[in-house]
Amino acid sequence: QVQLVESGGGLVQPGGSLRLSCEASGSIFSSSAMAWYRQAPGKQHELVAAITGDGSTNYTDSVTGRFTITRDNAKNTVYLQMTSLKPEDTAVYYCNVPMVFLAGTIMYWGQGTQVTVSS
Repeated sequence: QVQLVESGGGLVQPGGSLRLSCEASGSIFSSSAMAWYRQAPGKQHELVAAITGDGSTNYTDSVTGRFTITRDNAKNTVYLQMTSLKPEDTAVYYCNVPMVFLAGTIMYWGQGTQVTVSS
């Protein structure tokens, strides 16, 4: 069983920065991708950034150049460094780890952490 615990959310002014962390307890594959999603009120769940086991990354267009996803496999932790934050980044941010087995894929989710960008 894998549990994901996020931290680092909060209230920040436009232009500010935050760093989100997500620590996985239990065994995850070092080859597993890890990702951050977000959901703003009244909007669909959105993939923000993802990182593969070998460190390849991809970002949604709206955060490219402002957000950076990294991982520390030794700590089973994924990070999301967010800079130049905008009010439209306000959302609940969720950590995600898809574990791929022969029988199928299990999607693990954290409980979410609120990020509010407001003056």
